[in-house]
Amino acid sequence: MQKIKSLMARQGLKSPQESMADLSPVENLRIPSKEELRELREQPIDPQAEQEIIDSIEEVYFSNDSFDMVQHELEKLPPELNLQELEEYRDKLKRQQSAVSKKVADLILEKQPAYVKELERVTALQTNLQLAAVICTNARRQLSVAKEGFTEASLGLLANQRRRQLLTGLLKSLRTIKTLQRTDVRLSEMLEEEDYPGAIQLCLECQKAASTFKHYSCISELNSKLQDTLEQIEEQLDVALSKTCKHFDVLHYTKVQLAYKLLGKTQTAMDQLHMHFTQAIHNTVFQVVLGYVELCAGNADTKFQKMQYKDLCTHITLDSYIPCLTDLCKALWEVMLSYHCTMQWHEEHDKQENTPTPDDAAAAAESDELVVDRSYVKKKLEHGLTRIWQDVQLKVKAYILGTDMSNFKYDDFIVVLDVISRLMQVGEEFCGSKSEVLQESIKRQSINYFKNYHRARLEELRMFLENETWELCPVKSNFNIAQLHEFKFMGQCRSPSVSPSRQAVTSSTLAQEELSLFQQYLQEGNPFEMHIEHKEEETEDVLASNGYESDELEKSVYQDYDSDSDVPEELKQDYVDEQTGDAPLKSVSRETIRSKKKSDYNLNKTNAPILTNTTLNVIRLVGKYMQMMNILKPIAFDVIHCVSQLFDYYLYAVYTFFGRNDMYESSGLGLISSRLRTTLNRIQESLIDMEAVGENAGVHGPGEDRKEKVPSPHLSQLVVLTNSASLYGLAQRVVATESLVFLAEQFESLQSHLDTMMPAAKKPFLQQFYSQTVSTASELRKPIYWIVAAKAIDYEQMLLLMAGVKWDIREIMSQHNVYVDVLLKEFEQFNKRLGDVSRHVRIPLPVSNVLWEHCIRLANRTLVEGYANVKKCSNEGRALMQLDFQQFLMKLEKLTDLRPIPDKEFVETYIKAYYLTENDMEQFIKNHREYSMKQLANLVNVCLGSHINKKARQKLLAAIDDIDRPKR
Repeated sequence: MQKIKSLMARQGLKSPQESMADLSPVENLRIPSKEELRELREQPIDPQAEQEIIDSIEEVYFSNDSFDMVQHELEKLPPELNLQELEEYRDKLKRQQSAVSKKVADLILEKQPAYVKELERVTALQTNLQLAAVICTNARRQLSVAKEGFTEASLGLLANQRRRQLLTGLLKSLRTIKTLQRTDVRLSEMLEEEDYPGAIQLCLECQKAASTFKHYSCISELNSKLQDTLEQIEEQLDVALSKTCKHFDVLHYTKVQLAYKLLGKTQTAMDQLHMHFTQAIHNTVFQVVLGYVELCAGNADTKFQKMQYKDLCTHITLDSYIPCLTDLCKALWEVMLSYHCTMQWHEEHDKQENTPTPDDAAAAAESDELVVDRSYVKKKLEHGLTRIWQDVQLKVKAYILGTDMSNFKYDDFIVVLDVISRLMQVGEEFCGSKSEVLQESIKRQSINYFKNYHRARLEELRMFLENETWELCPVKSNFNIAQLHEFKFMGQCRSPSVSPSRQAVTSSTLAQEELSLFQQYLQEGNPFEMHIEHKEEETEDVLASNGYESDELEKSVYQDYDSDSDVPEELKQDYVDEQTGDAPLKSVSRETIRSKKKSDYNLNKTNAPILTNTTLNVIRLVGKYMQMMNILKPIAFDVIHCVSQLFDYYLYAVYTFFGRNDMYESSGLGLISSRLRTTLNRIQESLIDMEAVGENAGVHGPGEDRKEKVPSPHLSQLVVLTNSASLYGLAQRVVATESLVFLAEQFESLQSHLDTMMPAAKKPFLQQFYSQTVSTASELRKPIYWIVAAKAIDYEQMLLLMAGVKWDIREIMSQHNVYVDVLLKEFEQFNKRLGDVSRHVRIPLPVSNVLWEHCIRLANRTLVEGYANVKKCSNEGRALMQLDFQQFLMKLEKLTDLRPIPDKEFVETYIKAYYLTENDMEQFIKNHREYSMKQLANLVNVCLGSHINKKARQKLLAAIDDIDRPKR
């Protein structure tokens, strides 16, 4: 509305009629009357159309009051004027003005009732003001009359009476002031005695009394002095409160709390207490770390005192890291114990104060105030638990991450993990926290440390393997991995090396651990102090017996068991392989067994597991890795993955050293199963750095990927695998292979323990590792011992001897051929060498069986190959073949107890196939794919003329060719 008025003023128009007179002499616009406004409102105009007209008005008309619309419209006129266009534009402006007038009229009518009502209120207000003026005039007139009605004498009497009363009160006041002056001395005495509640009680009473006489100058000074004394008491109270943060004393804390209660500042005291705990944590850790940093720096440089705590932590040396961490945790334990005791005090205090509600209203109000205070204190203390623990975590986190632990010794790092683990246990008991901050920081350090540690251990394992001569490591006959120091954490009570006294201590310790740490160490002691002492004691016990046979024990074996009569009967009779539980090794001659009975050192070796120094080193590493998993569960998967790599690398090394041979595939014996081949390929791809041995090492592949891999190991030059007298290094092969089998058995025994540590989502990896890798260890026996079997017997010589035999004889022979005796002699020589090797290294029954099986299979296949080389053969010749083979079997069964003889049917079936008819021969060819094409073709060719004609021969050869075609 104001804008419309200003618009009219700027145009110099006093009325709408005048403004419209310029537009047309005929169409004059005037201010409409109420009736006309009502008529305008009642005109049937579409509101939407009206609003569209108003919206079409240019925004500049609504911009500001100084807008000159006439000037604006004139400036918009084109250079050449067109009457029709001007009239159209004028009509448009009229429509817009009409719409605006209509809108204004609507608004005026709409506000009319409110205007009338407001006018009535103004009139009523004017009437009230007039009435008030009349009342004021009357009051002034009556006051004047009252003033004239009193005399000065009446007022004088009243003044004297009042003065008398004042003097009486003054006398009482002076006596009270005299008493107040004497309380100042008593207050000072009470402060010196640290009787804060008494001092505050007295001071408050004095202040209450002094407030009555504060208009006296002497009291004013006394009051200010009392106020200063009260402030001094509060300051001393604050100091006394801060002392409870490190060493909680029940009597001291009770006095302090009572004093704050008298002051009415129970809630303030709790706020101050939490601030002091926070400050105590900061000051404590800073002083502990600063002390070690200055001690290691060796000078009194003050620059360390000005450092931030986080920066100070980076100056801790490796030697002082663990002692400083221990002292840090001890100091923080004292602070948390004080907080725990504070909470206990308030809980007990609240129980004592839970009395029935009194009837007195004032007492009830006071009780309500106490309830509020208690509720505040309880919530504050409960909230403070998490806050205090968070501060502790952040301080310890800064300390943990302030030093690079990747170069720590393993035992030192385990101690760090132990201390942090104990601290996290404290945190869980303190406030139920899972210590995510500590877990994350120690996880970061652990992954960093473990990555470097594992890389170094793999390189160390490679060095061990490359320098390993594969000699027996003399361990106790009852050797068990639980005896090793690295596996003590799995339960010392099961270890034979733990003395009864130690077991008693362990059981009492377990009984104590049923109590919480705060209950155990409430009166004295420190959980971190006890923990370190326990570790040291355990280390000394492990060093006394670490699983090895010492030189002294080895000497005592010779001295104590010098005669055969001292050996128990069971040991004389039973030579059962402890690893497999098999029967006595019968392939070894009785003389060998007797010699073992005479030598107790050999007897010890017979009962002891077969392993090498490297095997023992791997087992120890596994124990160390499991220790780390046990303490730090978040990195369990990373550690188990590395444990699997240790086994993978050991298996791959044994295979590379003793089992790799290009003749496997051509042998047709299926020496390497598909599962074993898959495992070996996986290890080679994921773990072995094949480029390290190539000429272009370092050119191919990304460096990061190669960091995770290890070069393939090389067999030590001290290990000779080409000497026929030693059966081509059979002793070393047995030690290597059986140590791998032993290692696999130890892994099997640890599977359940590893499974409990493994995260649920990663358990399939562990199951796959056991099913596809650990279980394949015994499968390496076949390829490794096959190399010995292939070289131990001269099969080529046998083929040459068989080639010189005439098989087309016409009479049945009763004497077998010479090549059989030569072959049997080779087997006897093999048996003798096997016995010689068994004097140095125990050959378990499965190994013996595999060796004999390989040798016999190769011999039988050589026999078939020899028979397949025959050009001409008669029925009598086939009978001679059967005679030779039966003679071979008869003599062979005396050399070995292996039953049944491997591939016996392979030879017999081939010899008997000579007698088959044409149809049976065709069926034989289709069913017996184990024979080579050459062997089958020779069978057909040799039978030609006897009972197979040329046409049948062509048919049979075609059938053989059909079988061979898919292979090509």
